[in-house]
Amino acid sequence: MARLLTDHLLSVLIFLPAAAAAALAFFPGRAKGAIRGFTLAVTAAGLLLAVWLLAAFRPDAGFQFNEWAPWISYFNIHWFVGMDGISLLMVLLTNFLMPVVILSSTRFITEHVKAYHIAFLLLQTGMLGSFLALDFFLFYIFWEVMLIPMYFIIGVWGGKQRVYAAVKFFIFTAVGSFLMFLAILWMVAQRYSATGGLDFAIFSYYPSGLAAASQVWPFLAFTLAFAIKVPMFPFHTWLPDAHTEAPAGGSIILAGVLLKLGAYGMLRFSIPMFPAALAQFLPWLVGLSLVGILYGAWVCFAQDDLKKLIAYSSVSHLGFVTLGLFALTPASVSGAVLQMVNHGLSTGALFLLVGVLYERRHTRMMADFGGLAKTLPVTTALFLVVALSSIGLPGLNGFWGEFLILVGTFQAHPWTAAVAASGVIFSAVYLLTAVRRVFFGPVTHEENTGLADLDLRELICAAALLVPIVWIGVYPKFLLDRITPAIEHTLSIVKGLMP
Repeated sequence: MARLLTDHLLSVLIFLPAAAAAALAFFPGRAKGAIRGFTLAVTAAGLLLAVWLLAAFRPDAGFQFNEWAPWISYFNIHWFVGMDGISLLMVLLTNFLMPVVILSSTRFITEHVKAYHIAFLLLQTGMLGSFLALDFFLFYIFWEVMLIPMYFIIGVWGGKQRVYAAVKFFIFTAVGSFLMFLAILWMVAQRYSATGGLDFAIFSYYPSGLAAASQVWPFLAFTLAFAIKVPMFPFHTWLPDAHTEAPAGGSIILAGVLLKLGAYGMLRFSIPMFPAALAQFLPWLVGLSLVGILYGAWVCFAQDDLKKLIAYSSVSHLGFVTLGLFALTPASVSGAVLQMVNHGLSTGALFLLVGVLYERRHTRMMADFGGLAKTLPVTTALFLVVALSSIGLPGLNGFWGEFLILVGTFQAHPWTAAVAASGVIFSAVYLLTAVRRVFFGPVTHEENTGLADLDLRELICAAALLVPIVWIGVYPKFLLDRITPAIEHTLSIVKGLMP
């Protein structure tokens, strides 16, 4: 039994949440405490397994813990999973955020508790499978698995406009998925025409081997699917609605993990598979990333809803991520991957604390707050630290990602980096302005007096996110050492084949 688990660690990691979801189906719906406790224990076990994989991971050994087995032999489709430094960080982030989401939902979610936890466990399986799949068909299956649980999380447990937000999320994501599916089939068919064999292994298409003219439309199909998921400007319009209407736990996992799958897909598929098409569209992708940084920041100034402000800030911050990816320098890509983790932690913490405020005041409008520092000093202190990390204050996690992105981008596109740096200034202005309006100044409403500060459960969730925010800010080398070899390998493929 021990040998079976050791040889199939990634499979256990992927399917543990799905197995737990199946077990939850037999729990009585009224046993809410047992449902929450069981789900929390399962997500904590996943985190421990992810930490064990981190301890056993060797940064210079390429893909590790690989598992390969025939699945649909007629089409040469396999169960093929593995982990390199990039997917390692994404797996860690996913498994770290899930217990926080479950624990933080105790007070917010009181109806359909069993279905809520089943949805999140199935979502976790889809996210982990997407990060670890090394077979095209397998990746697509897990990519689609994520869509349904997130649709219900928004549509059932969201706010007043939850159905509209859920449908919009579904339509945008489904269109991208359909294009990606067509591109996969076309690429496999092209390989079959050339070799007489079907091949769904992702590595076989590093690079795709297609002529420059033939790379264009599959590159666009993949990149559009991932751009919608990030989301890049102008495909971002579903995100503010989804974030605003989703429950706090849904917003945490949406910002923390689901958006990162778009950037991960670009780095795993679009960039190494289609170098000629990448070179052709690179100016557009860099330009759209820059527009996203500035547009997301400017729109934040017009927001009165605190949660919607944080949602639009994600458009700006993820613009830095895609800018780093498409600058194609080791520093910028390393910064982009690190910033994917940083954004997940910082923005996840912001959504958690906004959820705390909403639970107490049942409003997210900044005009309804004011002077909360007098009644909620711990909440205020934590919100301020997390806001500073999102701004990129040195000593906190957000600084290193943005610093590496801007330095790396400056090497390839000096003027673009100079303009993008203004996004850091804008983020400081709109976030600190929001902090001032919500927490400082006079108490403007009687309802803001006598509010209860963070309870023990909420404090544990916030502290859990604060620890890596500070640790990465002080010692980013630990994570950078683990992603650098994978990034250098990917860039070596691209640089050698770009015109």
